[in-house]
Amino acid sequence: MAGLWAMIKQSTLVHLCFAISYFTSGLVINTVQCILYFGLKPFNKRLYRKIGYYLCYSFYSQLVFLADWWSGSTLYVYISDEDLKYCGKEHVLLLMNHTYEIDWLVGWVFCEKVGVLGNCKAYAKKVIQYIPTIGWAWKFAEFVFLERSFDKDKEIIGRQIKEIMDYPDPVWLLLNAEGTRFTEKKHEASVKFARDRGMVELKHHLIPRTKGFTASLPNLRGRSSVLDIQLGIAKDSPVKPTIFNILNGKPITAHMHVRRIPTESLPEAEEAAAEWVQELFRQKDRMQESFHTHGDFFTGSDVPRKHAIKMQPRLHTLVNMVAWNVVTVIPMMYALAQSLLDGQYMYFSIGASTLLAFYLLMVKAIGMSKISKASSYGSERKANGHPSSPAHHNGDAETTKTK
Repeated sequence: MAGLWAMIKQSTLVHLCFAISYFTSGLVINTVQCILYFGLKPFNKRLYRKIGYYLCYSFYSQLVFLADWWSGSTLYVYISDEDLKYCGKEHVLLLMNHTYEIDWLVGWVFCEKVGVLGNCKAYAKKVIQYIPTIGWAWKFAEFVFLERSFDKDKEIIGRQIKEIMDYPDPVWLLLNAEGTRFTEKKHEASVKFARDRGMVELKHHLIPRTKGFTASLPNLRGRSSVLDIQLGIAKDSPVKPTIFNILNGKPITAHMHVRRIPTESLPEAEEAAAEWVQELFRQKDRMQESFHTHGDFFTGSDVPRKHAIKMQPRLHTLVNMVAWNVVTVIPMMYALAQSLLDGQYMYFSIGASTLLAFYLLMVKAIGMSKISKASSYGSERKANGHPSSPAHHNGDAETTKTK
């Protein structure tokens, strides 16, 4: 029975059903978002954002379903009782290591558990807003889209954060301060950068870019908190942390350390705030070294030990996934079969081609998420002779949620 269930989870037909549900629901949600954007937002921005939360939740939670229910992956969260009380109750800027292909998905799993998944946002490249379904959803959800030109981005950051702070419900905003996902090639460039400037080398992270953080902080101070998140997945894990393995129903075990930092406690001067980020990543590096050496974040670091909380799947994501499959997959498959039985081969061909396109889009998206396909942004800048200081570059996210 276990072998049969494993075959079902790896079935192309089942994966096709997921693709149909995801992309069809995405287009439906995009359409509703568009109507509300022009028909409701100018008159009642608060209601627009309330409804928008549930639309985004319905879209994002299909991927959380794959992690929670389909693959049976496990997330252990290490957080103090005091910090846990604030989760889902306030606006937050997330500072998270950008190490794994699925770090964004693990983050979404945690966000879903504390009730903020529909209001997850990120600093992202401007071009992403033009990508159908996910990019359009983020555009209507008021993500912070940046142009990699700090003069322009500073104004965008200030304007967008003021909008986000006006949301009726808590928003969690992700800033990948490393700027791009960790790869060995980029790490080599980061180490050389640190050596050339007499900075402390990081073993498990890239040297963070601080400008995005320092530009954001004045608009966040006193109105939100920072959540420092450190994600660790064992290097000798039998199942590698990839989207492909999640889709094939293979369980992954992840560990997440979460620490709340009130923005009022952070330095006010820009240079001091930039140095605070650098020191934060040095501590994160010690935690990651401890995790890979001792199996926890605490033994080899100066971080107080916390007990793990095992995150439990919620029925919300399961019900949402079943509902979308019922209203999208079943009617499409029925119409396709009926057109074939009725001899309407042209309609059958159009329908089959559409479903094939959905499947290929899913395969393409998974391929883009691979570590080997990560942005060459960091290494390109070095190669081109522009190794600008992290203190002079915005920390915009190469947001892997699109992948």
